[in-house]
Amino acid sequence: MTQTTHPSPSAGKQMLSEQVYTHLRDAIMRGDHAPGDALKPQDLAKEQGVSLAVVREALVRVVGEGLADRLPNRGFAVPAFSDRRWQEIAEARRTIEPVMLRMAVERGDVDWEARVRAAHHRLARTPAYTPEEGEHYSGAWAEAHRVFHRTLLEACDNLVLLETFDRMWTASELARRWSAHRNPDRDGALEHRRLEEAVLARDADTAAEVLTQHLTQTAAGLTDRPQQRPANEA
Repeated sequence: MTQTTHPSPSAGKQMLSEQVYTHLRDAIMRGDHAPGDALKPQDLAKEQGVSLAVVREALVRVVGEGLADRLPNRGFAVPAFSDRRWQEIAEARRTIEPVMLRMAVERGDVDWEARVRAAHHRLARTPAYTPEEGEHYSGAWAEAHRVFHRTLLEACDNLVLLETFDRMWTASELARRWSAHRNPDRDGALEHRRLEEAVLARDADTAAEVLTQHLTQTAAGLTDRPQQRPANEA
């Protein structure tokens, strides 16, 4: 006789926490929660039909990824546009990534060039926004964007630097999304194409300059007056 096994209570809670975390992370990235909005555990628990403990566990995870803040005596909230961390992260990326890119141009082989070309092709062919994920977000494009930037740098052949890039990327992704919405006329596709061209031409100076400008534009989008703002962030 076959014995049926059931998930343990702790495993079930972990599955629920993962589901709530994924839902909350995607909701913040889509702009369902505006900058500065409170994230009330009681409301989230009621909305998802789960316990407060499950919601709090998910909130701690999004805080760890820089997608929310834990405020003393005030609970949880989405970070604000004016948060200094965005400019600090941008400064760190402008300091580190152009150096990594120079190293990659010097050390990369033909296989790396092929991966750069393939990553750029996927990015260029992936829609930036998809209706089913909301008017202002595409998970597929966000992943293609991350892969392109990481592929550019991976030939630096330094795992410590690449791990640093990974942490900074996760921490800055929400700011990038906000910046893109506040500057709808920015031609990011052109910037990415210029990056690919400079790298494949093995022009380290131009590649580093283009990357620095690219990162600067993103940071400036959070300090300049927005040209347009989505209705769900008004």
